[in-house]
Amino acid sequence: MTVSPPPAPAPPTAPGSVLTARHPLVDGHTADAPLLAAYRGRRPAHRPVWFMRQAGRSLPEYREVRRGIGMLESCLMPDLAAEITLQPVRRHGVDAAILFSDIVVPLKLAGVDVQIVAGTGPVVASPIRTAADVAALPPLDPDALAPVAAEAAAVVAELGSTPLIGFAGAPFTLASYLVEGGPSKDHRRTKTLMHAAPDVWHALAAWVADVTGSFLRAQVLAGASAVQVFDSWAGGLSRPDYQRFVAGHSAAVFAAVADLDVPRVHFGVGTGELLTAMRDVGADVVGIDHRVPLDVASERLGGAVPIQGNIDPALLFAGRDALHAHTLDVIRRGASAPGHVLNLGHGVPPDTDPDVLTELVEFIHAQPSA
Repeated sequence: MTVSPPPAPAPPTAPGSVLTARHPLVDGHTADAPLLAAYRGRRPAHRPVWFMRQAGRSLPEYREVRRGIGMLESCLMPDLAAEITLQPVRRHGVDAAILFSDIVVPLKLAGVDVQIVAGTGPVVASPIRTAADVAALPPLDPDALAPVAAEAAAVVAELGSTPLIGFAGAPFTLASYLVEGGPSKDHRRTKTLMHAAPDVWHALAAWVADVTGSFLRAQVLAGASAVQVFDSWAGGLSRPDYQRFVAGHSAAVFAAVADLDVPRVHFGVGTGELLTAMRDVGADVVGIDHRVPLDVASERLGGAVPIQGNIDPALLFAGRDALHAHTLDVIRRGASAPGHVLNLGHGVPPDTDPDVLTELVEFIHAQPSA
């Protein structure tokens, strides 16, 4: 698998736009995509659907091309990562691709010694827990983002009218990895740092937000038509702690792409009590996990915010009848919002039968549009 050369010089930007004239939102390729219509609060001709972790271990073609290649290594090989990003679009007919990456890739690009350990997840060699540790963090070299931009550009060149969604982890989740040194069930060290040394926490979270914002912006400039920020661990926070220690840093990430005029989606796991706070940091769309019914979530959001979700991933194993009935209930509840994109309430489990996902997309597309 070869590495793509840097993209050719971009044409001048379109009048009044930061995006180049060949960006799919500017040249018209994705301007009328059902996904973007729903993200902007409209009801498109058919119901858009994509799946978190749709590119991954559930696909045999993914396992084949990844054989013998490490996760972070594969994320930074533009040709390989682009192929992986495109695989679920070809197989399932979903309404969006999402950039194949990992939540810790921007940390790696900034020079943090982080590895993904099989059976564990991301592991940071030297956790960040003091002011000196934060001060030693290097700035992100913009040139380090070249593989990410090359991947996004390669994907967009193949997608046509299907949008690419840019991907990034939220500052709380990424900063927590840095503090804990790896996955954590209770985020004890992170919460301790927040309350015992708030200046250190805010300096760390600000560094992460800056790196993440640059990472996300590079994807949009290379062709992504929307972005989604994942806060995998925010559900472990109280609302006061989220607002005091996290919201401002997440807002900085969303602000990094605000001038690019792409829909911005915010998703968290177990964040039913934080929905309005997650909206208020700058999200245009709020992703809902499977723990909160969509009509309840929409009511909490004042009925004015497009939503995404929230089929329970466990129902992918329950048989067609149960899955279809559950999906129709999700569709019915999603009608309470001004726009609704079907998705899972979390990622595709690795042992999912891909034929179930393909059939589910066909079933969703066959439902009458509201």
